[in-house]
Amino acid sequence: MTKYANVRGLARGLEVLQALNAMENGRATSQQLSEATGLHRTTVRRLLETLVEEKFVRRSASDDSFRLTINVRGLSEGFTDDELIATIAPPIMAQMLQRTVWPSDLTTPDGDSMVIRETTHRFSPLSFHRAMVGRRLPILLTAAGRVYFAMCPETEREEILELLRTGAGGEQQQTLAADKAFVRNLVRQTRADGFGSNHGDWADQRKIGALATAIEAHGRVLASLNVIYLEQAINPAEAVRRFVPELQRAAQEMVAALEAQEANAKR
Repeated sequence: MTKYANVRGLARGLEVLQALNAMENGRATSQQLSEATGLHRTTVRRLLETLVEEKFVRRSASDDSFRLTINVRGLSEGFTDDELIATIAPPIMAQMLQRTVWPSDLTTPDGDSMVIRETTHRFSPLSFHRAMVGRRLPILLTAAGRVYFAMCPETEREEILELLRTGAGGEQQQTLAADKAFVRNLVRQTRADGFGSNHGDWADQRKIGALATAIEAHGRVLASLNVIYLEQAINPAEAVRRFVPELQRAAQEMVAALEAQEANAKR
């Protein structure tokens, strides 16, 4: 049989895709991918731009990182429902920002923490942080973590508690995870409210309050969406009145968009 020459550009493009697929959370900068593949950064950037144009990769406006898109489902196992949520979330979060002004984060679970996948901190005039994507939030101390913890299945909740009791999430969470009354009341109150809350409970962010709602689809919790504000600027009751309806609306829009994309992918 005739031996055809190797298409070098295709081989390099697949190498970049494989490296991106192997990255934690399927996200990386062009520099990280250059280091992972050994390819020159300019070459990697050119390949990434091509993959973006062909809709196999998308660039996050939040931190200039690159992520896999739904189109890679036919190529690898690296695409998950929580990544799809992160793909469809930005425009919906941007619309919510226009109504709330205060910043928000989309988070998904990762072991002992919630990881910020998308954020509007960069675009909010009221934000006091900028580089937020990839930041880890304690599950039992933040609104985003609490609503996920309360709404997820009991078996998953026990797995999280077991991990936190080892001290993996820090001493404060270790203590709370061992407090059965605290855990029971947290789950009961969050489920009754329909949202998670944090009123300066996290020692690292004493002046910050937050509210969050769960994003649920296919019978499970995929992510959580929060709004963050300064406690001295808005009291808890006013925050609930202003932000919870917006969070619920955005969550519903994300689930609808998720279902629409999945329906289109099956056609």
